[in-house]
Amino acid sequence: MKRILVWFLILSSFVAAARAQDDATQQQINKTQRQIQDALDAQAVQSKRIDALEKEISDLRDKSGGSSVAQGDLEKLADQVQEIDKKRQADRELILKEIEKLGKAGGSPAVRRSTPTVTTNPPPGGASAGGRENGYEYAVQRNDTLSIIVKAYREQGIKVTTDQILKANPGLNPNSLKVGQKIFIPAPAK
Repeated sequence: MKRILVWFLILSSFVAAARAQDDATQQQINKTQRQIQDALDAQAVQSKRIDALEKEISDLRDKSGGSSVAQGDLEKLADQVQEIDKKRQADRELILKEIEKLGKAGGSPAVRRSTPTVTTNPPPGGASAGGRENGYEYAVQRNDTLSIIVKAYREQGIKVTTDQILKANPGLNPNSLKVGQKIFIPAPAK
């Protein structure tokens, strides 16, 4: 009788363990089913968005008569982008001036600048990127940046931009100018 009781206890524990495992498995199945349903719902939402975008594209094509954007519109857009870029450059230079003023007000030593030396020699390796051979050679000084160099030239009445300097000096890294490094400043077009 004791053996039957022991076997009954062992069998009961196996049955309880199997039920617990079945419950855990059922919970995992339910969780997986919820995740699948969530994925299907998300897919349905994305499909609706895609359909809406396709309809919007179709409506835009209908409004434009099925033709491409007019060349004049592209030119207007290009002009607007250039104007925005000019304003960005002017804002950048204004910010640099203000930072320089703040640096002077904070007691930092003033940076001495020499007057750029005018030359009519082309940069090393031939003509500049713009095809001009007239310009100015400048030796980079301590604490120089391209905006400081541009400002020095503008004070001398030579209107040049940082973009023009970069184009005239292929491979020039404006973030790592070295003292004594020679750069070519293109002469303004007449």
